[in-house]
Amino acid sequence: MLTVLSGGVGGAKLVLGLARAVPACELTVVVNTADDLHWHGLYVAPDLDTTLYTLAGLADPSAGWGLAGDTTVALDALAGFGFEPWFRVGDRDLATHIARTEWLDAGMRYTEVVERLAAALGVQSRVLPMSDRPVRTVVHTAEGDLEFQEYFLRRRAEVAITGIAFAGAEDAPPSPDVLEALADAEAIVIAPSNPFVSVGPLLALPGFREQLRQGPAPVVAVSPIVSGRALKGPAARMLHELGHAASALEVARLYADFLDGFVLDVADGEAAPAVEALGPRVLVTQTVMSTLEDKKRLASEVVAFGRSLSRRP
Repeated sequence: MLTVLSGGVGGAKLVLGLARAVPACELTVVVNTADDLHWHGLYVAPDLDTTLYTLAGLADPSAGWGLAGDTTVALDALAGFGFEPWFRVGDRDLATHIARTEWLDAGMRYTEVVERLAAALGVQSRVLPMSDRPVRTVVHTAEGDLEFQEYFLRRRAEVAITGIAFAGAEDAPPSPDVLEALADAEAIVIAPSNPFVSVGPLLALPGFREQLRQGPAPVVAVSPIVSGRALKGPAARMLHELGHAASALEVARLYADFLDGFVLDVADGEAAPAVEALGPRVLVTQTVMSTLEDKKRLASEVVAFGRSLSRRP
């Protein structure tokens, strides 16, 4: 079994490739839920939905999130009542949020809710929320604290950040399903997701980082930074504003205590010796995923690389 830790559009791209590189039923995806939010009384889970829609072949190919061909009649009507439409939700997407909210309100475990959504969408891989309990990413800025979606969408990530916190993480252990997926994995892959707000919430859960460090499965991460830039999202800007170099090497440093392998883009190949000096082995390849073939090729290379690794002492 292959277990991948993911969040955001960049993570979903590799997840799609991995679902083609290994039998879909042998892939488990543990997804960040710290950017979940309540929107007009509905429980919305952007990273989980992006993962589910991508694996179901339903995601909007241009945006990478939402449903292809969706309309915004309800959102436009809300705008007519004076509500600011800063958070974009499509009409068919509403059904997902309504179902999730109903099931959670009825007392269903979050993991069970996601399993029910996945089954309805025809997703064959197992998709797990990182915890059954709520965690919220809070972005500290000079203008005050912001919920992640406020920072990322409403403020377009244009306000400088001074820190990040994960409210509730100390009371949100990984679910038993997640711990089982980590313990039983042949290899664990960290997708090219934002290290602070997509992977960071998982690492903040009690015991999660220790499980990566002490578990039997080798851990390999794919850099989300290429030539000092994030291909999607504010990762490079966050690295800079939080006092780090915006580089693949810096991402490797953030994961160095549990990492057995690291995947660099060919544009950053010169950093391979410095990354290997941290401990992990390095694979240098083309990591930019513009097409489905790119996703499948990279995923196949990552799987082969992960299977070749052994745990560091």
